[in-house]
Formats: sequence, C-alpha cells, structure tokens
Amino acid sequence: MLAYIIRRVFQSLLVLLIVGLIAFSMFRFVGDPIDNMLGQERTMEDIDRLRDQLGLNDPFVVQYWNFLTGAMQGDFGMSYRQGRPVAEILLERAPATLELAGVSALFAIVFGIGFGVLTAIRRDGVLANVVMTVSLIGVSLPTFLIGILLIYIFSVELGWLPSFGRGEVVRVGSWWTTGFLTESGLKALILPSITLGLYQMTLIMRLVRSEMLEVLRQDYIRFARARGLRERSVNFRHALKNTMVPVITVTGLQLGSIIAFAIITETVFQWPGVGLLFINAIQFVDIPVMAAYLMLISVMFVGINLIVDLLYVAIDPRLRADTTARAK
Repeated sequence: MLAYIIRRVFQSLLVLLIVGLIAFSMFRFVGDPIDNMLGQERTMEDIDRLRDQLGLNDPFVVQYWNFLTGAMQGDFGMSYRQGRPVAEILLERAPATLELAGVSALFAIVFGIGFGVLTAIRRDGVLANVVMTVSLIGVSLPTFLIGILLIYIFSVELGWLPSFGRGEVVRVGSWWTTGFLTESGLKALILPSITLGLYQMTLIMRLVRSEMLEVLRQDYIRFARARGLRERSVNFRHALKNTMVPVITVTGLQLGSIIAFAIITETVFQWPGVGLLFINAIQFVDIPVMAAYLMLISVMFVGINLIVDLLYVAIDPRLRADTTARAK
C-alpha cells in the first residue's frame, strides 16, 4: 500500500512538471508583454532594459528553471500589469473562487447522487421522469447560456438575486474573505454556484442512475431481498455502495473541472476570482499570472486524481488486494 502511494505521488509530480513545461512554452506565443507595459514613446533602450529586468532575454531553460524554483517557494514573480507579487494577487482572489467551487461541488454531489438514486429506485415514477427531463437542460445548454438565463429570470424579471459581484464580504484571518457571513454574500453565491454546478450535477446523476440500475439487476441483490432485508438496506447499504467506484472517478474529474471552468461563470457574473483574473491576464499578456494560474489548476487536478486513486483502494477490497499482491 505504501509503495502504491509513493508511486502515485511520484507520477503526480512528473505530470506537474510536464504540464508546467507545456504551459510555459505556450506563453512564448501569446504576445510580447513589453508592448503593453511601455507606451508609444518607448525607445529600443527602454525595451532592452525592461526585458533584462524581467529576465525575458534569458534562454527558455533558464526562465523555466527560475519559474519552477520560485514556484516551489511560493514565489511566482511579479505581475507585469499590476507590478505586485503574483502570490499576493492570487491570495486575494483565491477565496472567491474556492467558495464558489466548494458550493458548486456540494450542490453537484448532493443533488447528483440524490436524484440519481431517486430516478433509479423510482424509475417509472412521475417525479423521476420530470427530473430526467429537466436534467437535459444541464447537459445540453452551455454554461454561459445557463448563467444568462438565470440572470434574466431571477435578477431581471423577478429581482430576487443579484446578477453580478460577490456581495458584501467579511475578512476572516489575515487574508481570507468570505461571503458566507452576510446576507448579500449568500445571495450572490446562489446563481453562479448553480450555473457552475448544474452540468456536473446532471452527469453525476445520470452516472449514479445507470450504475445503480445495473447493480440492482445483480444476483446478490435478489438474494438480499429474498433474505427479507428491508428495501432501504438493500438500496443504500448494498446497491449504492457498489456503484461508488465509477461514480468517484467521474466526480473527482468533475470537481477538478469545476475549478478549471469557473472562468466562464466568473466572467458571466463578474465574480472576482482567479478565473476572471486569468482572463484579464491574457488580455494584457501578464505571463507570470497566467503561468501561476495554470500551475494552480494543475496542482488541484493532480491532487484530486491522487485522492480518487487512494479512495479506490479504500473502497474496493479487490483493488486493495491487487495492490498488495503487486507490492510483494
């Protein structure tokens, strides 16, 4: 088991290095940040001096090595646009994105698993058919269109919820800000979290439904019912538990995509998170911010996948036995 964990951690670190190399290579073709940092009155001496200060004249290998060594120490350089440390900017924006992603993930998991179980157990019921029909909206419509539709209904027509911004926030600790402690902050979370989590919720729901329908047809489920076990025990203790391995796989990937694709939702709702920061960084060719953002997303994706792999071994005894046999 320990050897398996060490191997997976090593593979995760290797993936991070490759992703960082690819991302850093792509930024060479985005544009020249000097064009946005200096005015039209610039001279060649000004350009050369600034390029030397930023290290843009160094070989690519040197630039990448400096970025990696700095990133491992929490130093992502200075923002070309704001002239401030990138780590400081990310700390200011991270709470907004993490709260939005956390609420969206909770919404997707709770309602996805709940509706999936409901539509599997009561697959011929009226409520199950309504849920399956409505779920087509989450699968079919793009995220930005769902956001615009929610804004039109609940902000423009009904006036119940705000259409942009994070609302009033409260500072907790030295750098964390939260909207959970204010009414306007809670209201501001509702529409973007539903927009971001709806697609993931429908995928989880449909996967849980299909897997659970397959499990309910197995012989051991019939045997459990023949023994006189209660229907709730059969459905949740036996059937649902054996559907969780593929569900954990997709759920883990979807949780990573919630953070990665928060860019679209943050743009629609003008949510002051790292996704909106990344969009602005692209417009101004702010390479340190773009590199730090992609590395942050890569770390989250790799971390989530690592947790998912470890959950496999913890949930499925067959995988645990296979891992132990390989280690020997």
